[in-house]
Amino acid sequence: MSAAPVFLTEPGDLDGLAPGEVFWLRGAEARHAAVVQRRGAGERVDVVDTAGVRLVGTVASTAVGTRRATESDAVAVEVVQVCREPVPEPALVLVQALAKGDRDERAVEAATEVGVDRVVPWQAQRSIVVWRGQRAAKSRALWLGTVRAAAKQSRRAWVPPVAEAVDLRGLTTLAVTTRASGGVVLVLDAEAPLPLADVALPTCGEVVVVVGPEGGIAQPELDALTAAGALAARLGPHVLRTSTAGPVALALLAQRLGRW
Repeated sequence: MSAAPVFLTEPGDLDGLAPGEVFWLRGAEARHAAVVQRRGAGERVDVVDTAGVRLVGTVASTAVGTRRATESDAVAVEVVQVCREPVPEPALVLVQALAKGDRDERAVEAATEVGVDRVVPWQAQRSIVVWRGQRAAKSRALWLGTVRAAAKQSRRAWVPPVAEAVDLRGLTTLAVTTRASGGVVLVLDAEAPLPLADVALPTCGEVVVVVGPEGGIAQPELDALTAAGALAARLGPHVLRTSTAGPVALALLAQRLGRW
């Protein structure tokens, strides 16, 4: 992880750059660098393309207006180094049940800071919130924005994708395909006899963590998922909220996988 502030551009924007060249950071990100963070000439900054490429550079100059962000706002960044950060393997995936208030969003935010590689919204049986029609599109867009901001704050080069919401059928399909590709699916269950610390972790594929809503995962859902190859795992001696269970589990798994 970089110690310098990170600013975002799009995949492909950093391709072909070499040390000594100049990259122009533009728009809202340029304004954030020059006005909000007051980065000046000679200061170290990183620019990431959200797909694993990181530009390490220094501010050469700024050209930002005084009122509001426009496309003409720009910060010139002199390239020191461009590096590609590998995709972590196995990947960490959070399947987060939709929850009331902002608890599901908070879970996604913290999971991104911890290092999750992909996020899957789940319309669970006991989810009070329902994503349908325009609400589904708006809610997913909110999660996408949350993930992007959290990745920037935690200075990651990768911004995790947010999948379309799945129902139980979609989730069991995910469990089957994950198992077939050598991964493991872990359903957090406070009553499971298997501790998370004792789960055998794969060296490839995905480690999928499934978190239920406030009311917990319904027994028919748990039965369907275990029938599809998922493992019920106990996180610890206490029952955590849906907003904290996923990030805590991911942190423990990241440590076991050597990421931390």
